[in-house]
Amino acid sequence: MSPGGGDRPMVPKAEFESYYGRPIVRPPVWTHDIAIYLFTGGLAAGSAILAAGGQATGDPVLRRAGRAVTMAALGASTFFLIKDLGRPERFHHMLRVIKPTSAMSLGTWLLSGFGGVAGVAAASEFAPLLPERGPLGLVRRVLPPVGAVAGYGTAALAPGLATYTAVLFSDTAVPSWNAVYPDLPFVFAGSALASGAAVGLVAGPNDRVVQMAVIGAALELGAGHRCEHGYGLLSEPYRKGRAGKLLKAAKVLNAVGAVGAVVGRRSRVVSALAGAALLAGSVLTRFGVFEAGVESAKDPRYTVVPQREQANGKKVNFPSA
Repeated sequence: MSPGGGDRPMVPKAEFESYYGRPIVRPPVWTHDIAIYLFTGGLAAGSAILAAGGQATGDPVLRRAGRAVTMAALGASTFFLIKDLGRPERFHHMLRVIKPTSAMSLGTWLLSGFGGVAGVAAASEFAPLLPERGPLGLVRRVLPPVGAVAGYGTAALAPGLATYTAVLFSDTAVPSWNAVYPDLPFVFAGSALASGAAVGLVAGPNDRVVQMAVIGAALELGAGHRCEHGYGLLSEPYRKGRAGKLLKAAKVLNAVGAVGAVVGRRSRVVSALAGAALLAGSVLTRFGVFEAGVESAKDPRYTVVPQREQANGKKVNFPSA
């Protein structure tokens, strides 16, 4: 009995600590190859947008650099995806059908379609090397206009390539990926835009490239802040541990890169260093997001506590299962 005569619980309200020390959600089986795949896919998308911008403004340096990096990043992205699948034929098998409800299925087709048009755009850069007469002469005349159309087509597909992996992550049961589904695509889109601008800062900086860098970094930083602070308990893995350290470093590099792009727009050396900072920031962002999701799956607290709060009628910032 309490001094006021009322009943007092003899046992304090329990707080969840562990589910027999074991995770409830199975942690992703993906390796860090997928984190690299996230970065290279975003780099390919951002570089395609850079190339289209160079094409539209008549800047051959940016167009060529963007197309070259697009193909290199696309090749690396495909390699790491197939490597993580374990057997190369699995990628081919995913092209047998189209499942609109599957982010992986749509992403596979998007990656393949993007690669096709990007390849045509890149091949058009070699048209001047072909002979002027004969069958190859016809290819020399036809390839540049076809490549121009393909260049804009690649840029049109780039936003999807940059963000479909965020949808893929959010569609899993991993708590801290699933929770941030409204903001994660913007994190990846900003990261892709910033990495594409980084290529331009190294190859041939101009005012449009600087604007691209600032917009990309600002989008990544703003959406990333939402992921780190806007989802209650489920934002915690983005601020703590290894993921927290990676994402903090990414924020510093992105901010330094954006400022360096603005301040050093007349200096090739400063612009190149700013581009390197943005590229490093993009890499760390992808690894940080990857690590945050893995850690949230390992700790049962991130699964149980939000579900209990939702069952008790409290506002929880994550989609119901």
